[in-house]
Amino acid sequence: MTDEPFGADDDVADRKHVERERAKLRNFVKNLRTEDVDSGNWFAELCAVALETYTEKATWEYFQERYEGVPPDGIVDQRIKLAARYAALEGGLSASAYTTAIIATLGSRSGAAKATIPAALATLMVDVVFVTQLQLRLAYDISVLYRVPLDVSDPEDLWKLIRVAFTIKSGEVIRESVIKVVPPIMRRVIKRYYSGAVLTTAKSLPVIGKYLLQRNVVKVGIPLVGIPLAVLFNRYSTLIAGRHARTVFRNDARVIRIAEELSERTRHPQLMLWVAWLVIEADARISDDEALLFRHLVKLIREDHAFVDERLAKLLDLDPAEVWQLLEAEPGDLDDVVDAAQQVAAIDGETNGAEHAIISELQDRCDRR
Repeated sequence: MTDEPFGADDDVADRKHVERERAKLRNFVKNLRTEDVDSGNWFAELCAVALETYTEKATWEYFQERYEGVPPDGIVDQRIKLAARYAALEGGLSASAYTTAIIATLGSRSGAAKATIPAALATLMVDVVFVTQLQLRLAYDISVLYRVPLDVSDPEDLWKLIRVAFTIKSGEVIRESVIKVVPPIMRRVIKRYYSGAVLTTAKSLPVIGKYLLQRNVVKVGIPLVGIPLAVLFNRYSTLIAGRHARTVFRNDARVIRIAEELSERTRHPQLMLWVAWLVIEADARISDDEALLFRHLVKLIREDHAFVDERLAKLLDLDPAEVWQLLEAEPGDLDDVVDAAQQVAAIDGETNGAEHAIISELQDRCDRR
């Protein structure tokens, strides 16, 4: 998406951009084998094509230079709308070609059918890879704009980008966002798109390729109304994906910013890390926000204070007595540590009873010093 004028309202320019991208992706699809489509291997190949050089261009510096002075929320909102517009245009082009191929197929059960089915499959794949690439790059753009570092050569970061881009998660969060964004006439179709098997642990790219292809079949299930359906479907599925990415990466940016502030303000880096981990483990579960916060806290303490706690890094079971010993050994006011404990407890929502108990004891011990 970095190739085109940002937020252009010129429909002709948008259409030309979509047609250029479709032409590139037709060549990509042309080189796929039937086995690649059936197995889902196409997705691994597309990830390399879609991200390898793109991530070198789509940097935070690029966006800052191009849209100087615009807050991240403003840029993200416009990029989501632009991506949705591209997706809708492509949906109309693909659905038109797909419907023509299907009608020809239905009109003959002989040699014509054998000739047109591959054409229909190729058209479907162009549509699938176009929207897949678009949503993958959109999610990456959003992570960059919120300054959430992702290294797509790292399997964990790549998996996170994929999960966010294609809303691969369990629970009602995605379905609720669908209800708010999608007009009533589209809700039934979109709900089908987000229903079915949910990937929560599988990180195999071919598995995801099969999953995405199966999801996209929904919009070509009714060929004779395929064009308006595909236009709306592509538009709203991209809006949902973009808004989901905005929610996730904006929250990640919030967590990272809190970690930065805690590291900047603390006068007791070692004690703060131990207290933070004590609070995180208080309820015997570690949320995603807590894990992200602590990972960045450790990194920032290393960078800002040139300190690495090897004992904490090797810790298996935390005894609160160890933390209280560290606390007693620290001179001076420990208000920065108490504040850190409170912020860690609240990072993923309201402070629960177990976290509150730890903070209360911490405050009592600090007051008695």
